[in-house]
Amino acid sequence: LFPTDMGRVVNGFLVDQFDQVMDYHFTAKVEEEFDRIAEGQEAWNSMIKKFYGDFHENVEDVKENAGRATGERLLGVHPETGKNVYVKIGRFGPMAQIGEASEEEKPTFASLLKDQQINTVTLEEVLELFKLPRELGEYEDQAVISGIGRFSPFIRFGKKFISLKEKDPLEVTFEEAIEVIKEHKIQEANKFVAVFEEEPKIEILRGPYGIYIKSQKKNFRIPKGVNAEELDRAACEEIIAKAPKGKTTRKRK
Repeated sequence: LFPTDMGRVVNGFLVDQFDQVMDYHFTAKVEEEFDRIAEGQEAWNSMIKKFYGDFHENVEDVKENAGRATGERLLGVHPETGKNVYVKIGRFGPMAQIGEASEEEKPTFASLLKDQQINTVTLEEVLELFKLPRELGEYEDQAVISGIGRFSPFIRFGKKFISLKEKDPLEVTFEEAIEVIKEHKIQEANKFVAVFEEEPKIEILRGPYGIYIKSQKKNFRIPKGVNAEELDRAACEEIIAKAPKGKTTRKRK
């Protein structure tokens, strides 16, 4: 087990802003006070009031005055442009940044790989990330490109983004990318058990948790003991009609 970048940043923020409750001695002191309360030697409400008064002021002060924690780390300068190169937590996770944010010029960004961490990644490793996306070649008259997305490395093939899973987008070869594309095509071909095109369109699909029915952007579970491959449109409509209705949520005033 090891802490994530987000965990390090959050922990650092809490230690900086709430040193009283993050102190190891704080827990021991509170346990002693709870013991005295249990023995009737101290009133619980006075103990809570004494702690919460200062803590509440601390929370309000942090809300008003503390900046956003990013764990930003300066790695050095870009060898060609001379611009600063940083790593930090961004909106979609750990990322690298070249340049400063200003009205005159916008910085460029790249997501860190899954096995890279803000506190250990090097300048050389980060500069490699800006070589993405990589054009690997053409397959079936369409460009094959590797890159890093919000959730994982991917192969872009036409309009499709196919997850690379454990493969490195900086090192994946054209041949390996083609195998990923072919495997994805097989999975897509096996995904559809049946399709009823009449409106509303109904599809019987294979998913990671089994076969299910999809219609009008909603998924419906197929009852146990029913052979999905023998279902016709009428049977699907019956399953949809009998499906439990989703809970409605009241808007809070």
